[in-house]
Amino acid sequence: MIDSEATLRARLTWVRLYQQTGNAGLTCRRCGISRPTLRKWSRRYQEIGEEGLRSRSRRRKHLPPPKLGPPEEQLILSLRQKRRLGPKRLQTELERLHELHLSTDTIWHVLFRHGVSTALRPRRRIKEPKRYSRPIPGERIQIDSCKIRKGLYQFTAVDDCTRLRVLGLYPDRKQASAIRFFHEKVLPGFAFPIQRIQTDRGSEFIGDGFQKALRQEQIKFRPTPPRSPHLNGKVERSQQTDRIEFWGTVDSLLPPENLTTLLAHWEQYYNTERWHSGLEGKTPQQRYQETASRIPTVEEVRANFDLNKEQWQRNRYWSWVYDPPKDRSRTTVTSGTD
Repeated sequence: MIDSEATLRARLTWVRLYQQTGNAGLTCRRCGISRPTLRKWSRRYQEIGEEGLRSRSRRRKHLPPPKLGPPEEQLILSLRQKRRLGPKRLQTELERLHELHLSTDTIWHVLFRHGVSTALRPRRRIKEPKRYSRPIPGERIQIDSCKIRKGLYQFTAVDDCTRLRVLGLYPDRKQASAIRFFHEKVLPGFAFPIQRIQTDRGSEFIGDGFQKALRQEQIKFRPTPPRSPHLNGKVERSQQTDRIEFWGTVDSLLPPENLTTLLAHWEQYYNTERWHSGLEGKTPQQRYQETASRIPTVEEVRANFDLNKEQWQRNRYWSWVYDPPKDRSRTTVTSGTD
């Protein structure tokens, strides 16, 4: 133990004050120490001098012999390797087969000292996520909305195949804003025909007005089941990126006109410059160029649209399942997998 110089000076002061006064009680009161402490340092000072004021090691002079020798340790390690037993079972087997009585702590220290893990089961291998993607641009467009601040909402549309996006800001999250976003951003924003639109069952999308707008453009509507945001995962994840990388760097209290301009620049950067781990480090624009040869013509897409198979979707999902309406021709529930 190494004492500081201040500690040694303090002990020397105690001893010298005691030698000058000869009064142990006075010295203890002035220095704030106990009588046994004063006696200990005074005795050591008289025997050795100033060197005796240093603290001595408290380590035991005679350590007990180790409980286990190399044969016992090898016995524990061999049982562990051959029979894959934990410390508790090793304790039982050592007592039963070899009459060796050891505590589980001792067994654990032997395993730890030799670098053997106490866990019997190997760690579960983390499976790599399986990424799915539609092979054709425009085959499925995911749309969602999120609140930026009071009176300002962002609508987002993401192509499932290329991750190309279009963004729009609107004052509310109503059906009229969703229809405006569809006509103003979605239709002119993608350079390929759209076959399906996928959304959640929010009131801005599930209404008749939005579905009529899709039917007029001969686009299929496939809402996801309730409480399943993972099925709309691409647009959900892209909105998280917006909150972190865009809205976290701009003042959302700016006028909507300024925010719209900034959002357009962010949309351009996202589509053409920002690389994506889901696209193996490529940009959405590069992915689009790779898959452009698979894009069908507008005539082919419209030929596959059958209005008779497109049934009206309703928001009250579970109530329609357990108590279906009388007019079955206007209501259905789909899982969003078509």
